Amino acid sequence: MPELKRAVLIAGPTASGKSALALALADRLRGTIVNADSMQVYAGLRVITARPSAEEETRAPHVLYGHVDAAESYSTGQWLREVAAAIADITATGRVPIVVGGTGLYFKVLTEGLAAVPAIPSEIREAVRERLARDGVAPLYAELTARDPVTAARLMPLDRSRIARALEVVLATGRSISDWHGEGTAPLMPPERTARVFVTLERAELVSRIEARFAAMLEAGALDEVAALAARKLDPLLPAMKAHGVPWLIRHLRGEISLDEAAAGSIMDTRRYAKRQHTWFRGQMKDWPLVPSGQAFDEIMAALPG
Repeated sequence: MPELKRAVLIAGPTASGKSALALALADRLRGTIVNADSMQVYAGLRVITARPSAEEETRAPHVLYGHVDAAESYSTGQWLREVAAAIADITATGRVPIVVGGTGLYFKVLTEGLAAVPAIPSEIREAVRERLARDGVAPLYAELTARDPVTAARLMPLDRSRIARALEVVLATGRSISDWHGEGTAPLMPPERTARVFVTLERAELVSRIEARFAAMLEAGALDEVAALAARKLDPLLPAMKAHGVPWLIRHLRGEISLDEAAAGSIMDTRRYAKRQHTWFRGQMKDWPLVPSGQAFDEIMAALPG
């Protein structure tokens, strides 16, 4: 991999203005924008996942957006492999990687490395997912507590995805997922080569932006996107099927709730997610500066190496 001279990492809650900040920095730094949002990787969901618009993508190169089919379950490991290749290409051309998104785990593995958990056999993965769909999360959490009490104690009892993942690992390998965490990859981006921020907004302004953005999504065709996704009859446990707004709009399309109810539910889910993003970063990425949105550009330019 070519030597990384400098890079920008922009994290923050949904609707906090990260994409606009990334574009402004790309203009100034001759940068390439790299996606670090686990939902924006999926094709066909540009509007509902708030991906950069086609017009925005003409202003600067964008990579790792909309390149994964919704039928796939894209993993953090896949993202890390792809982002390593992308950063190598960007660096080789003399451009500055600007990694932007709201998926905290992506930034964590980028800057700290990834645990070396082996691939899980498909029969184990499918069996666990079938049990989750049939019986709910409680029996899986009980089994995880018996088999891997250390990991179970770290997880919320209703965290379906992480509980299923942890149980899959212990069933497939006989080892706790926690045991694997110390045997992973080296970080791709050492701190001394990066300028990093977690963008913040006052809560009232963030809520207002979330509400306004969802209304704009509906006007821009989000319902049509979700209708096309629903028509594929994919597994509802797939990540793309759980993107904010998708389950609620599918319920509306089925005639179960009004569009206003679907919008209200989607907005509430997004607000809760934004709160979790903030809490996660404060707990997991304590060395990242929390910077108000309006100050983030100057903060990054001041902190950028070289």
